[in-house]
Amino acid sequence: MNDTEKRILRIIDDNAPRLQALADDLFTHPEQGWYETRTAAVAAGFLQSLGLNVRTGLAVTGLRASVGTGKGPNIALIGELDALKCPDHPASRNGYAHSCGHYAQMVCLLGAALALSDPEVASSLDGTATFFAVPAEEFQDAPLRELMRREHDVHCGGGKCELLRRGAFDDSDMALTAHSHMVGRDSGADLLLGNSASTGFVGKTVTIRGVASHAAASPDRGVNALNAACLGLSALGMIRETFREADCVRVHPVIREGGQAINVVPSRAVVEMQVRANKIPVIGEISEKVNNCFRGAALAIGCTAEIEDAQGYLPCPEILPTPLMFETAALLGDCDVRSIPVGVCNTASTDVGDLCAVMPVMNFTFGGSVGALHTADYAVTDPYVAHILPAKMMALLAYRLLRDGAAAAKDYIAGYSPAMSLEEYKAYCRRMSP
Repeated sequence: MNDTEKRILRIIDDNAPRLQALADDLFTHPEQGWYETRTAAVAAGFLQSLGLNVRTGLAVTGLRASVGTGKGPNIALIGELDALKCPDHPASRNGYAHSCGHYAQMVCLLGAALALSDPEVASSLDGTATFFAVPAEEFQDAPLRELMRREHDVHCGGGKCELLRRGAFDDSDMALTAHSHMVGRDSGADLLLGNSASTGFVGKTVTIRGVASHAAASPDRGVNALNAACLGLSALGMIRETFREADCVRVHPVIREGGQAINVVPSRAVVEMQVRANKIPVIGEISEKVNNCFRGAALAIGCTAEIEDAQGYLPCPEILPTPLMFETAALLGDCDVRSIPVGVCNTASTDVGDLCAVMPVMNFTFGGSVGALHTADYAVTDPYVAHILPAKMMALLAYRLLRDGAAAAKDYIAGYSPAMSLEEYKAYCRRMSP
Protein backbone atom coordinates (compact mmCIF):
# COMPACT_ATOMS: atom_id res chain seq x y z
CA MET A 1 0.00 0.00 0.00
CA ASN A 2 1.48 3.34 -1.01
CA ASP A 3 0.98 6.70 0.68
CA THR A 4 -1.83 7.76 -1.65
CA GLU A 5 -3.79 4.60 -0.91
CA LYS A 6 -3.29 5.16 2.80
CA ARG A 7 -4.57 8.69 2.31
CA ILE A 8 -7.69 7.47 0.46
CA LEU A 9 -8.53 5.06 3.27
CA ARG A 10 -7.87 7.66 5.95
CA ILE A 11 -10.09 10.24 4.25
CA ILE A 12 -13.02 7.84 4.06
CA ASP A 13 -12.50 6.60 7.61
CA ASP A 14 -12.31 10.17 8.92
CA ASN A 15 -15.55 10.99 7.13
CA ALA A 16 -17.36 7.75 8.02
CA PRO A 17 -19.83 9.53 10.37
CA ARG A 18 -20.70 11.98 7.58
CA LEU A 19 -21.22 9.13 5.11
CA GLN A 20 -23.32 7.13 7.58
CA ALA A 21 -25.50 10.18 8.18
CA LEU A 22 -25.84 10.54 4.42
CA ALA A 23 -26.89 6.88 4.18
CA ASP A 24 -29.56 7.36 6.83
CA ASP A 25 -30.87 10.47 5.08
CA LEU A 26 -31.07 8.89 1.62
CA PHE A 27 -32.56 5.64 2.91
CA THR A 28 -35.39 7.46 4.64
CA HIS A 29 -36.17 9.67 1.61
CA PRO A 30 -36.74 7.23 -1.27
CA GLU A 31 -37.92 8.61 -4.59
CA GLN A 32 -39.42 7.15 -7.74
CA GLY A 33 -37.34 6.90 -10.90
CA TRP A 34 -37.24 10.13 -12.96
CA TYR A 35 -38.51 12.01 -9.88
CA GLU A 36 -35.39 11.78 -7.69
CA THR A 37 -35.19 15.54 -7.28
CA ARG A 38 -34.31 15.56 -3.58
CA THR A 39 -31.77 12.75 -3.92
CA ALA A 40 -30.15 14.48 -6.89
CA ALA A 41 -30.01 17.77 -4.99
CA VAL A 42 -28.34 16.06 -2.01
CA ALA A 43 -25.79 14.41 -4.31
CA ALA A 44 -25.12 17.64 -6.19
CA GLY A 45 -24.69 19.56 -2.95
CA PHE A 46 -22.25 16.96 -1.63
CA LEU A 47 -20.14 17.10 -4.78
CA GLN A 48 -20.21 20.91 -4.82
CA SER A 49 -19.01 20.90 -1.20
CA LEU A 50 -15.90 19.14 -2.50
CA GLY A 51 -15.23 22.03 -4.89
CA LEU A 52 -16.39 20.12 -7.96
CA ASN A 53 -18.22 21.57 -10.93
CA VAL A 54 -21.49 19.62 -11.16
CA ARG A 55 -23.58 19.24 -14.30
CA THR A 56 -27.21 18.59 -13.40
CA GLY A 57 -30.42 17.88 -15.29
CA LEU A 58 -28.95 15.02 -17.33
CA ALA A 59 -31.85 12.87 -18.53
CA VAL A 60 -34.11 14.78 -16.12
CA THR A 61 -32.43 14.16 -12.73
CA GLY A 62 -28.98 12.76 -13.54
CA LEU A 63 -25.78 14.59 -12.69
CA ARG A 64 -22.02 14.26 -13.02
CA ALA A 65 -18.76 15.80 -11.87
CA SER A 66 -15.14 14.94 -12.63
CA VAL A 67 -11.64 15.04 -11.15
CA GLY A 68 -8.29 14.30 -12.74
CA THR A 69 -6.11 15.53 -15.52
CA GLY A 70 -8.63 15.57 -18.34
CA LYS A 71 -6.19 13.43 -20.29
CA GLY A 72 -6.02 9.67 -20.57
CA PRO A 73 -8.94 7.31 -19.89
CA ASN A 74 -12.17 8.62 -18.42
CA ILE A 75 -13.75 6.20 -15.94
CA ALA A 76 -17.42 6.65 -15.06
CA LEU A 77 -18.12 5.76 -11.43
CA ILE A 78 -21.81 4.92 -11.28
CA GLY A 79 -24.41 5.39 -8.55
CA GLU A 80 -28.18 5.04 -8.95
CA LEU A 81 -30.62 7.61 -7.60
CA ASP A 82 -33.95 5.82 -7.58
CA ALA A 83 -35.94 3.70 -5.16
CA LEU A 84 -38.64 1.23 -6.17
CA LYS A 85 -42.30 0.62 -5.50
CA CYS A 86 -42.45 -1.35 -2.24
CA PRO A 87 -45.28 0.05 -0.10
CA ASP A 88 -44.98 -2.63 2.61
CA HIS A 89 -41.39 -1.74 3.50
CA PRO A 90 -41.04 -0.13 6.95
CA ALA A 91 -39.14 2.81 5.41
CA SER A 92 -41.58 3.29 2.54
CA ARG A 93 -42.57 6.82 1.57
CA ASN A 94 -45.37 7.39 -0.91
CA GLY A 95 -45.21 3.71 -1.72
CA TYR A 96 -41.47 3.72 -2.55
CA ALA A 97 -38.55 2.28 -0.61
CA HIS A 98 -34.82 1.69 -1.03
CA SER A 99 -35.26 -2.08 -0.88
CA CYS A 100 -32.75 -2.63 -3.69
CA GLY A 101 -29.93 -0.73 -1.99
CA HIS A 102 -29.50 2.08 -4.51
CA TYR A 103 -29.10 4.62 -1.72
CA ALA A 104 -25.98 2.65 -0.66
CA GLN A 105 -24.58 3.02 -4.17
CA MET A 106 -24.90 6.78 -3.78
CA VAL A 107 -22.97 6.63 -0.51
CA CYS A 108 -20.35 4.51 -2.26
CA LEU A 109 -20.12 6.99 -5.15
CA LEU A 110 -19.99 10.09 -2.97
CA GLY A 111 -17.52 8.50 -0.56
CA ALA A 112 -15.25 7.70 -3.50
CA ALA A 113 -15.63 11.29 -4.72
CA LEU A 114 -14.68 12.55 -1.26
CA ALA A 115 -11.37 10.68 -1.42
CA LEU A 116 -10.52 11.10 -5.09
CA SER A 117 -11.20 14.85 -5.08
CA ASP A 118 -8.58 15.41 -2.40
CA PRO A 119 -5.96 17.56 -4.19
CA GLU A 120 -3.09 15.21 -3.42
CA VAL A 121 -5.05 12.18 -4.64
CA ALA A 122 -6.50 13.93 -7.69
CA SER A 123 -3.06 15.07 -8.84
CA SER A 124 -1.92 11.43 -8.94
CA LEU A 125 -4.60 10.39 -11.45
CA ASP A 126 -3.35 9.98 -15.01
CA GLY A 127 -6.86 10.23 -16.38
CA THR A 128 -10.31 11.29 -15.25
CA ALA A 129 -12.72 9.90 -12.70
CA THR A 130 -16.30 10.99 -13.44
CA PHE A 131 -18.85 10.62 -10.66
CA PHE A 132 -22.15 9.81 -12.36
CA ALA A 133 -25.47 9.73 -10.48
CA VAL A 134 -28.00 8.19 -12.85
CA PRO A 135 -31.81 8.14 -12.65
CA ALA A 136 -34.39 5.41 -13.03
CA GLU A 137 -32.54 2.10 -12.99
CA GLU A 138 -35.85 0.46 -12.16
CA PHE A 139 -37.83 0.05 -15.39
CA GLN A 140 -40.98 2.15 -15.29
CA ASP A 141 -44.54 1.18 -16.14
CA ALA A 142 -46.03 2.09 -19.52
CA PRO A 143 -48.15 5.07 -18.31
CA LEU A 144 -45.13 6.72 -16.71
CA ARG A 145 -42.96 5.99 -19.75
CA GLU A 146 -45.53 7.75 -21.92
CA LEU A 147 -45.73 10.69 -19.52
CA MET A 148 -41.94 11.06 -19.47
CA ARG A 149 -41.85 11.00 -23.25
CA ARG A 150 -44.44 13.76 -23.51
CA GLU A 151 -43.02 15.98 -20.78
CA HIS A 152 -39.27 15.35 -20.95
CA ASP A 153 -38.58 13.70 -24.32
CA VAL A 154 -37.44 10.53 -22.52
CA HIS A 155 -37.49 7.65 -25.01
CA CYS A 156 -35.96 4.84 -22.95
CA GLY A 157 -37.30 3.01 -19.92
CA GLY A 158 -34.07 3.21 -17.91
CA GLY A 159 -31.72 6.00 -16.95
CA LYS A 160 -28.47 4.64 -18.32
CA CYS A 161 -30.15 3.82 -21.63
CA GLU A 162 -31.48 7.36 -21.91
CA LEU A 163 -28.13 8.88 -20.95
CA LEU A 164 -26.40 6.73 -23.57
CA ARG A 165 -28.99 7.77 -26.14
CA ARG A 166 -28.42 11.45 -25.35
CA GLY A 167 -24.63 11.16 -25.53
CA ALA A 168 -23.91 11.75 -21.85
CA PHE A 169 -21.49 8.79 -21.82
CA ASP A 170 -19.75 9.68 -25.08
CA ASP A 171 -16.55 10.65 -23.26
CA SER A 172 -16.53 7.59 -20.96
CA ASP A 173 -14.04 4.83 -21.71
CA MET A 174 -15.16 2.38 -19.03
CA ALA A 175 -17.42 2.22 -15.98
CA LEU A 176 -17.16 1.12 -12.36
CA THR A 177 -20.41 -0.15 -10.87
CA ALA A 178 -21.44 -1.58 -7.51
CA HIS A 179 -24.62 -3.05 -6.05
CA SER A 180 -25.90 -4.73 -2.93
CA HIS A 181 -25.41 -8.49 -3.39
CA MET A 182 -27.75 -10.01 -5.94
CA VAL A 183 -26.34 -13.38 -7.02
CA GLY A 184 -24.73 -14.83 -3.88
CA ARG A 185 -26.87 -12.68 -1.61
CA ASP A 186 -26.70 -15.29 1.15
CA SER A 187 -23.00 -16.00 0.66
CA GLY A 188 -21.89 -14.12 3.77
CA ALA A 189 -19.14 -12.38 1.78
CA ASP A 190 -18.44 -8.72 2.39
CA LEU A 191 -17.49 -8.21 -1.26
CA LEU A 192 -18.10 -10.31 -4.37
CA LEU A 193 -15.86 -9.26 -7.24
CA GLY A 194 -16.90 -9.47 -10.87
CA ASN A 195 -20.09 -9.13 -12.84
CA SER A 196 -22.53 -12.00 -12.98
CA ALA A 197 -24.40 -12.55 -16.20
CA SER A 198 -27.96 -11.26 -16.12
CA THR A 199 -30.96 -11.34 -18.38
CA GLY A 200 -32.15 -8.60 -20.66
CA PHE A 201 -35.76 -7.94 -21.50
CA VAL A 202 -38.29 -6.21 -23.68
CA GLY A 203 -41.26 -4.40 -22.16
CA LYS A 204 -44.62 -5.37 -23.62
CA THR A 205 -48.08 -3.82 -23.40
CA VAL A 206 -51.06 -5.73 -24.78
CA THR A 207 -54.27 -3.76 -25.26
CA ILE A 208 -57.30 -5.97 -25.95
CA ARG A 209 -60.49 -4.37 -27.27
CA GLY A 210 -63.95 -5.91 -27.18
CA VAL A 211 -67.50 -4.55 -27.02
CA ALA A 212 -69.21 -3.18 -23.92
CA SER A 213 -72.69 -4.27 -22.95
CA HIS A 214 -74.81 -4.60 -19.81
CA ALA A 215 -73.29 -7.52 -17.95
CA ALA A 216 -76.69 -8.75 -16.65
CA ALA A 217 -79.32 -7.55 -19.14
CA SER A 218 -77.47 -8.24 -22.38
CA PRO A 219 -74.14 -10.01 -21.90
CA ASP A 220 -74.70 -11.77 -25.24
CA ARG A 221 -74.21 -8.46 -27.02
CA GLY A 222 -70.82 -7.87 -25.42
CA VAL A 223 -67.37 -9.09 -26.35
CA ASN A 224 -65.41 -9.52 -23.13
CA ALA A 225 -61.88 -8.13 -23.38
CA LEU A 226 -61.06 -9.32 -19.85
CA ASN A 227 -61.93 -12.89 -20.83
CA ALA A 228 -59.56 -12.61 -23.77
CA ALA A 229 -56.81 -11.30 -21.49
CA CYS A 230 -57.34 -14.18 -19.05
CA LEU A 231 -57.30 -16.67 -21.91
CA GLY A 232 -54.03 -15.15 -23.11
CA LEU A 233 -52.55 -15.59 -19.65
CA SER A 234 -53.69 -19.22 -19.64
CA ALA A 235 -52.06 -19.76 -23.03
CA LEU A 236 -48.88 -18.19 -21.68
CA GLY A 237 -48.91 -20.68 -18.82
CA MET A 238 -49.29 -23.54 -21.27
CA ILE A 239 -46.25 -22.58 -23.37
CA ARG A 240 -43.89 -22.21 -20.40
CA GLU A 241 -42.75 -25.81 -20.85
CA THR A 242 -41.22 -24.73 -24.18
CA PHE A 243 -38.88 -22.27 -22.44
CA ARG A 244 -35.36 -23.68 -22.25
CA GLU A 245 -33.83 -23.54 -18.78
CA ALA A 246 -30.45 -22.54 -20.19
CA ASP A 247 -32.02 -19.37 -21.61
CA CYS A 248 -33.14 -18.10 -18.18
CA VAL A 249 -36.53 -17.07 -19.56
CA ARG A 250 -38.90 -15.13 -17.35
CA VAL A 251 -42.27 -13.67 -18.41
CA HIS A 252 -44.23 -11.88 -15.70
CA PRO A 253 -47.48 -10.09 -16.57
CA VAL A 254 -49.95 -7.97 -14.65
CA ILE A 255 -53.44 -6.86 -15.72
CA ARG A 256 -53.34 -3.07 -15.60
CA GLU A 257 -56.93 -2.64 -16.71
CA GLY A 258 -59.78 -5.13 -16.86
CA GLY A 259 -62.99 -3.17 -16.99
CA GLN A 260 -64.51 -0.01 -15.58
CA ALA A 261 -67.65 -1.25 -13.82
CA ILE A 262 -68.75 -4.64 -12.55
CA ASN A 263 -72.08 -4.46 -14.37
CA VAL A 264 -70.54 -3.73 -17.79
CA VAL A 265 -68.88 -6.29 -20.03
CA PRO A 266 -65.25 -5.10 -20.18
CA SER A 267 -64.56 -3.57 -23.58
CA ARG A 268 -60.87 -2.99 -22.89
CA ALA A 269 -58.19 -4.88 -21.00
CA VAL A 270 -54.51 -3.98 -20.70
CA VAL A 271 -51.82 -6.49 -19.82
CA GLU A 272 -48.29 -5.25 -19.20
CA MET A 273 -45.29 -7.51 -18.83
CA GLN A 274 -41.57 -8.00 -19.26
CA VAL A 275 -40.12 -10.79 -21.39
CA ARG A 276 -36.63 -11.72 -20.17
CA ALA A 277 -33.86 -14.02 -21.38
CA ASN A 278 -30.08 -14.11 -21.29
CA LYS A 279 -29.55 -13.63 -25.06
CA ILE A 280 -30.98 -11.03 -27.42
CA PRO A 281 -32.19 -13.55 -30.06
CA VAL A 282 -34.00 -15.57 -27.38
CA ILE A 283 -35.77 -12.45 -26.11
CA GLY A 284 -37.11 -11.98 -29.63
CA GLU A 285 -38.12 -15.64 -29.93
CA ILE A 286 -40.03 -15.68 -26.63
CA SER A 287 -41.53 -12.29 -27.33
CA GLU A 288 -43.15 -13.63 -30.50
CA LYS A 289 -44.49 -16.67 -28.63
CA VAL A 290 -46.08 -14.34 -26.09
CA ASN A 291 -47.58 -12.26 -28.88
CA ASN A 292 -49.17 -15.38 -30.36
CA CYS A 293 -50.77 -16.23 -27.01
CA PHE A 294 -52.62 -12.93 -26.82
CA ARG A 295 -53.40 -12.59 -30.52
CA GLY A 296 -54.87 -16.09 -30.53
CA ALA A 297 -56.84 -15.52 -27.35
CA ALA A 298 -58.25 -12.26 -28.68
CA LEU A 299 -59.27 -13.97 -31.92
CA ALA A 300 -60.95 -16.81 -30.02
CA ILE A 301 -63.11 -14.40 -28.01
CA GLY A 302 -63.80 -12.05 -30.91
CA CYS A 303 -61.59 -9.20 -29.72
CA THR A 304 -58.65 -7.40 -31.25
CA ALA A 305 -55.19 -7.21 -29.66
CA GLU A 306 -52.74 -4.34 -30.05
CA ILE A 307 -49.23 -5.21 -28.89
CA GLU A 308 -46.60 -2.56 -28.24
CA ASP A 309 -43.02 -3.43 -27.36
CA ALA A 310 -40.78 -1.01 -25.47
CA GLN A 311 -37.01 -0.95 -25.29
CA GLY A 312 -35.95 -2.74 -22.14
CA TYR A 313 -32.41 -3.60 -21.06
CA LEU A 314 -29.73 -5.62 -22.78
CA PRO A 315 -28.33 -8.79 -21.16
CA CYS A 316 -25.17 -8.49 -19.08
CA PRO A 317 -22.25 -10.76 -19.90
CA GLU A 318 -20.41 -12.60 -17.15
CA ILE A 319 -17.20 -10.67 -16.41
CA LEU A 320 -14.84 -12.41 -14.02
CA PRO A 321 -12.74 -10.35 -11.61
CA THR A 322 -9.21 -9.37 -12.55
CA PRO A 323 -6.12 -9.78 -10.36
CA LEU A 324 -6.19 -6.00 -9.95
CA MET A 325 -9.55 -6.24 -8.20
CA PHE A 326 -8.28 -8.83 -5.71
CA GLU A 327 -5.09 -6.84 -5.12
CA THR A 328 -7.19 -3.75 -4.45
CA ALA A 329 -9.56 -5.56 -2.10
CA ALA A 330 -6.56 -6.88 -0.16
CA LEU A 331 -5.88 -3.29 0.96
CA LEU A 332 -9.20 -3.19 2.82
CA GLY A 333 -8.00 -5.25 5.76
CA ASP A 334 -9.96 -7.98 7.46
CA CYS A 335 -12.96 -8.57 5.23
CA ASP A 336 -14.39 -11.54 3.35
CA VAL A 337 -13.68 -11.06 -0.35
CA ARG A 338 -14.64 -13.63 -2.97
CA SER A 339 -15.27 -13.96 -6.68
CA ILE A 340 -18.77 -14.06 -8.09
CA PRO A 341 -20.02 -17.65 -8.50
CA VAL A 342 -18.99 -18.72 -11.99
CA GLY A 343 -21.61 -19.67 -14.54
CA VAL A 344 -24.60 -18.37 -12.57
CA CYS A 345 -27.07 -16.11 -14.36
CA ASN A 346 -28.94 -13.47 -12.42
CA THR A 347 -32.43 -13.70 -13.88
CA ALA A 348 -33.15 -10.10 -12.92
CA SER A 349 -32.11 -7.35 -15.33
CA THR A 350 -30.29 -4.04 -15.13
CA ASP A 351 -29.46 -1.23 -17.50
CA VAL A 352 -25.81 -1.92 -16.65
CA GLY A 353 -26.26 -4.42 -19.49
CA ASP A 354 -26.58 -1.46 -21.86
CA LEU A 355 -23.33 -0.02 -20.53
CA CYS A 356 -21.67 -3.41 -21.05
CA ALA A 357 -22.84 -3.37 -24.67
CA VAL A 358 -20.73 -0.31 -25.47
CA MET A 359 -17.88 -0.18 -22.93
CA PRO A 360 -16.00 -2.34 -20.42
CA VAL A 361 -17.54 -2.45 -16.97
CA MET A 362 -15.81 -3.44 -13.74
CA ASN A 363 -18.28 -4.45 -11.05
CA PHE A 364 -18.44 -5.62 -7.46
CA THR A 365 -21.30 -6.25 -5.06
CA PHE A 366 -21.33 -5.74 -1.29
CA GLY A 367 -22.99 -7.26 1.75
CA GLY A 368 -24.13 -5.74 5.01
CA SER A 369 -27.82 -6.34 4.40
CA VAL A 370 -30.33 -9.17 4.68
CA GLY A 371 -33.68 -9.97 3.12
CA ALA A 372 -34.58 -10.44 -0.50
CA LEU A 373 -34.14 -7.43 -2.76
CA HIS A 374 -37.34 -5.65 -3.82
CA THR A 375 -39.18 -6.84 -0.70
CA ALA A 376 -40.22 -5.45 2.67
CA ASP A 377 -37.61 -7.73 4.28
CA TYR A 378 -34.58 -5.78 2.99
CA ALA A 379 -32.66 -4.36 5.93
CA VAL A 380 -29.11 -3.24 6.66
CA THR A 381 -27.38 -5.26 9.37
CA ASP A 382 -23.79 -3.98 9.02
CA PRO A 383 -23.62 -0.28 8.08
CA TYR A 384 -19.84 -0.39 7.64
CA VAL A 385 -20.00 -3.18 5.05
CA ALA A 386 -23.07 -1.71 3.34
CA HIS A 387 -21.83 1.89 3.15
CA ILE A 388 -18.17 2.52 3.99
CA LEU A 389 -16.41 -0.56 2.63
CA PRO A 390 -17.84 -0.13 -0.91
CA ALA A 391 -16.74 3.52 -0.97
CA LYS A 392 -13.20 2.47 -0.10
CA MET A 393 -13.23 -0.25 -2.77
CA MET A 394 -14.53 2.07 -5.49
CA ALA A 395 -12.06 4.84 -4.65
CA LEU A 396 -9.07 2.51 -4.47
CA LEU A 397 -10.05 0.73 -7.65
CA ALA A 398 -10.42 4.00 -9.58
CA TYR A 399 -7.05 5.17 -8.24
CA ARG A 400 -5.29 1.93 -9.18
CA LEU A 401 -6.77 2.01 -12.66
CA LEU A 402 -5.62 5.59 -13.24
CA ARG A 403 -2.21 5.70 -11.56
CA ASP A 404 1.11 5.05 -13.31
CA GLY A 405 0.02 6.42 -16.66
CA ALA A 406 -3.40 4.72 -16.30
CA ALA A 407 -1.75 1.52 -17.52
CA ALA A 408 -4.29 -0.74 -15.79
CA ALA A 409 -7.26 1.15 -17.24
CA LYS A 410 -5.76 1.14 -20.72
CA ASP A 411 -5.16 -2.61 -20.55
CA TYR A 412 -8.69 -3.29 -19.33
CA ILE A 413 -10.20 -1.14 -22.06
CA ALA A 414 -8.04 -2.66 -24.78
CA GLY A 415 -8.98 -6.19 -23.70
CA TYR A 416 -12.74 -5.64 -24.06
CA SER A 417 -14.76 -6.19 -27.22
CA PRO A 418 -18.04 -4.25 -26.99
CA ALA A 419 -21.10 -5.65 -28.73
CA MET A 420 -21.90 -2.26 -30.27
CA SER A 421 -20.31 1.09 -30.91
CA LEU A 422 -21.95 4.09 -29.28
CA GLU A 423 -23.43 5.10 -32.63
CA GLU A 424 -24.77 1.59 -33.20
CA TYR A 425 -26.36 1.69 -29.75
CA LYS A 426 -28.01 5.02 -30.47
CA ALA A 427 -29.36 3.59 -33.72
CA TYR A 428 -30.71 0.64 -31.73
CA CYS A 429 -32.48 3.10 -29.41
CA ARG A 430 -34.01 4.88 -32.38
CA ARG A 431 -35.35 1.57 -33.69
CA MET A 432 -36.72 0.40 -30.33
CA SER A 433 -37.88 3.74 -28.94
CA PRO A 434 -38.50 6.07 -31.90
